Amino acid sequence: MTDIAVEPEVLIERRGRALWLTLNRPAALNALNHPMALSIHRALFDAAADPDIERVIIEGAGERAFCAGGDVALLARRGREDRALWEQFFHDEYRMNQAIARLETPYVAILDGVTMGGGVGLSIHGPYRVATERLLFAMPETGIGLIPDVGGTHALAHLPGEIGTWLALTGARLKAADCVYAGIATHFVPVERLAVLRDLLATGEEPVAEILETLDAPAGESALEALRDGIDFHFGHDRVEDILASLDEGDDWAREQAATIRKMSPTSCKLSLAGLRAGRGASIEDALITEYRMVCEIRNGHDFFEGVRAQLIDKDRNPKWQPARFEDVSDADVARHLAPPETGDLTFE
Repeated sequence: MTDIAVEPEVLIERRGRALWLTLNRPAALNALNHPMALSIHRALFDAAADPDIERVIIEGAGERAFCAGGDVALLARRGREDRALWEQFFHDEYRMNQAIARLETPYVAILDGVTMGGGVGLSIHGPYRVATERLLFAMPETGIGLIPDVGGTHALAHLPGEIGTWLALTGARLKAADCVYAGIATHFVPVERLAVLRDLLATGEEPVAEILETLDAPAGESALEALRDGIDFHFGHDRVEDILASLDEGDDWAREQAATIRKMSPTSCKLSLAGLRAGRGASIEDALITEYRMVCEIRNGHDFFEGVRAQLIDKDRNPKWQPARFEDVSDADVARHLAPPETGDLTFE
């Protein structure tokens, strides 16, 4: 009987001047699991120490996704009973996110397809984020009882105006032109030019910035730009209840946003807003430590397991949140999620 060769879930290869990382789970939309996070972190460590590597490139296999998120289904199945599995996943993923943010070697993420959750953490902390017309970006965590983590509270807090707050609370989806407008993507390269981009990044002698500038193309008109005034007006409050009250008094679009937020986990929305407000003046490390505290306590609650059940397992799209009302999530509930976990804070040694 012949053994069937199984391809690695992250392909790591040298291409000329570049270390090339390919997320290799196309059937799962390249969703990030724990072994993948460890592999990527090790590869970044090796790249930083290798003078022959001039740049690091990361992309997803297939044409549907860069990375659609983390492996939350596994966490939902086993995380309640296995605290070590839960905490180790987030611990190691967040350390990888920090490594991307602090990597001195130029780092290019090619965002071709769905980029959500964990995929945002793999890209947004690096200096170069290349969108194609297939990009679909979102941080939909409040819909599954989680928070926009992987450094999302830091990255979203630094987007223009209140775009990040809107994205975090509603889980809104952005296309390529919106991502360029918001600064989520630094460049736009059409799919038909990706082969040229890959070739130049691997073998070109020009600096990464010059290569990307040469291939950068107009991304088209952003629908987000027209919504900007309303987003900044309504989402500038520091309490979810005040944001909802403002939206309720607004136009049809505003009331639609309010209706969307009311479908999300009230606890997650309040935690997300607290994280974003704290993230405005925080370092990436401080933001990740805060997120780690939150997710460790989220494991002790109800909403994450219920959210994943409703959205991804049973798919009835009808989660029963506890508490179900925003006014029943107290300041003390939020504060409890900001305390260091029993097993200790996230560290970056």
